[in-house]
Amino acid sequence: MRALVLVAALAAGSIGFVPPGFAQQSTDAAAWLRRIFSATEKLSYTGTFVYQQGEHSETSRITRIVDSSGVHERLEVLDGTPREIIRFNEEVKCYIPSTMTLKIDRQTETRPFPAMRADVSDFAEHYEIRKAETERIAGYDCQAIVLEPKDRLRYGHKLWADVTTGMLVKAKTFNEKNEVVEQFSFTELQIGGKIDKKKVKSPFANARDWRIERASPVKADLAGLGWTVRNLPPGYRKVNELTGALPAHPEVGQIVLSDGLAVVSVFIEPLGPKAGQAQIGPARHGALNIYTRRLETHLVRVVGEVPAESVRQIAVSVEYRRP
Repeated sequence: MRALVLVAALAAGSIGFVPPGFAQQSTDAAAWLRRIFSATEKLSYTGTFVYQQGEHSETSRITRIVDSSGVHERLEVLDGTPREIIRFNEEVKCYIPSTMTLKIDRQTETRPFPAMRADVSDFAEHYEIRKAETERIAGYDCQAIVLEPKDRLRYGHKLWADVTTGMLVKAKTFNEKNEVVEQFSFTELQIGGKIDKKKVKSPFANARDWRIERASPVKADLAGLGWTVRNLPPGYRKVNELTGALPAHPEVGQIVLSDGLAVVSVFIEPLGPKAGQAQIGPARHGALNIYTRRLETHLVRVVGEVPAESVRQIAVSVEYRRP
């Protein structure tokens, strides 16, 4: 409830009063947002969706079953290079048949889509949350919810959720110019009901001669080693510190930052023989913005689906003090 009052107060603060119906709309929108996150984590479903980033689009089939043993999930990419992702609780396996490669990872925390790392109250100060139109998508009547950033340091979002279950059916991400930089939408979807467990099993599970790559991220104390991020953009905070997230470079440290909705990673990599080939400064890959700088004997690379100014601010705020 504190978050809902805060949203209304901030939005009305410049004119001194809350417009009629505004507080109720904010309350409804925030409740819808909580419902979306809960449904995305707890529901079983199967369907086909299209993901688009810039000019690139990709169609995938996903099945997710939540039962007494936990979460079983299979995602099969239907376009381009064949690949398949199998998840059982924290263990994630990625099969790449073209190279006979099996990548095995363990999630350090549960992150349903959209990834919410905090209660609405923790990021409502930096987003205006409101209800929009209702629309029929993939056979479901959906309520649209808009998350509009109050500054230019984070992206905006629009989410469409099934009015009956709260299941996320469509989502768009907007940059600081209000351009769509990323979106996904189900084209066919079954929510709940009887879903055959064979749909979450990989046909490659018993295959032999696969090259196995294991990522073993473990919690780390990078601050204790002298690495800190000061003067973060408003609303962002540190939520995790890891090492071993990159199998080929287990020595790379990772600091995970979030405002509760947006997520930014700070990778700290010792300078190697190929350091001179690294692109210093800003770069962009679809919705991802990247900023790289040299600091002491390391490369600091900041990556996130946030505006370029946010990753730049974070990159220049990384400090090293020899312990």
